[in-house]
Amino acid sequence: MTNTEFNVGTRGSSLALRQTDLVVARLKSYFPELTFHTVIIRTQGDANPTAPLTGLGQGVFVKEIEQQLLSQDLDMAVHSLKDLPTLLPEGLAIGAILDRADPRDVLVNRWNCKFNDLPEGARIGTSSPRRVAQIKESNPMLNVLPIRGNVETRLTKSNSDDYDGVVLAAAGIQRLGLDDQISEHLPLKTFVPPPGQGVLAVEIRNDDTAMSDILSRINEPLISAATIAERLFLELLGGGCQLPVGAYAESSGDNLDLDVFLATAEGDAIFRGTESGPKTKPEDLAHSAYLKLLDQADTKLVNALAVPGR
Repeated sequence: MTNTEFNVGTRGSSLALRQTDLVVARLKSYFPELTFHTVIIRTQGDANPTAPLTGLGQGVFVKEIEQQLLSQDLDMAVHSLKDLPTLLPEGLAIGAILDRADPRDVLVNRWNCKFNDLPEGARIGTSSPRRVAQIKESNPMLNVLPIRGNVETRLTKSNSDDYDGVVLAAAGIQRLGLDDQISEHLPLKTFVPPPGQGVLAVEIRNDDTAMSDILSRINEPLISAATIAERLFLELLGGGCQLPVGAYAESSGDNLDLDVFLATAEGDAIFRGTESGPKTKPEDLAHSAYLKLLDQADTKLVNALAVPGR
């Protein structure tokens, strides 16, 4: 190994920096002689903090970081896996998948009550079409409102003039040490998370064999298999599917159990399914779930999928 200093790209939020520190600490435990420099990059999603995410397109939190990877200004980049599109730019690859924190969504609210105890008309903020659909399915009497901002900003808004609560990922709150803010962890079967929620991903250039070898020490194969199933299900839907979608795979003995969720944008058609299969064949699991969706889902939902050749 000739190079001992590496530039690590990340967004500048407290959560992004914390996640980068976690990855660097893991690498340093194996390679104490190496030096990692954190490089903060402002992405399109950061530059447009009030714009609806659905209007910004794919990769809004990663594109600018990927450009610097491709230009070799960075050696690797740390992302929340759920922010990475299923199809990466040519020349880039995922070098490691690791450290899945709690994959659940959580509720934070001014009354510190459970979801089922929220009063009628409570104003709940989320920027996720998936969460909107799942909240409305579970309690149509709630008033779901769009919200943007980092974790700390959304927590502050959860008890404000405009909002009574928010739903967001448990992983971010826990990594920031803000667990005491959580009113309830929402059940995975009801609030199926998006592919990769809670997982960290390290992106590299696909021809950088030295970086790939380094990252192989921290890659976690079981988490990788689960996220392959989750992300492939999303890719089969069209990759850039803008419909509310969830997919979560969990180990069960020698198998993986994959729960999937899909809804129309209006929430008037919803599909839920579960598939099980060997851990060694996560791709087969994703295909089975996708075929079940095509066979069993409401026609309105299937027709909403923009999948060529369907």
